[in-house]
Amino acid sequence: MESLYKKIAIVSVLIVILGGATAQTICNMTVMGLLECKLAVTPPNPLPPTANCCSALAQADFKCLCSYKDSRILPSLGIDPILAMQLPEKCKITNAPKC
Repeated sequence: MESLYKKIAIVSVLIVILGGATAQTICNMTVMGLLECKLAVTPPNPLPPTANCCSALAQADFKCLCSYKDSRILPSLGIDPILAMQLPEKCKITNAPKC
């Protein structure tokens, strides 16, 4: 459990750094929204996305999110890019473009 908290802390710090000092969002998703989705994109046994995750994802800038598809950042944070790309479908977000 301590490892999960460390990863959440690392993700939060990176999000703030990547999002800029004045913004607490990345790709139109708040830090809390991103964290809500973390367990749904973490192998080996991802959980279904929560309603809060899907709500946050519905507000996301998908073009921006797609720019992270091949990034080394996601795997280094324990995020499976394939699982991340499946989130819009799992959340039944129909207007999300394919990356």
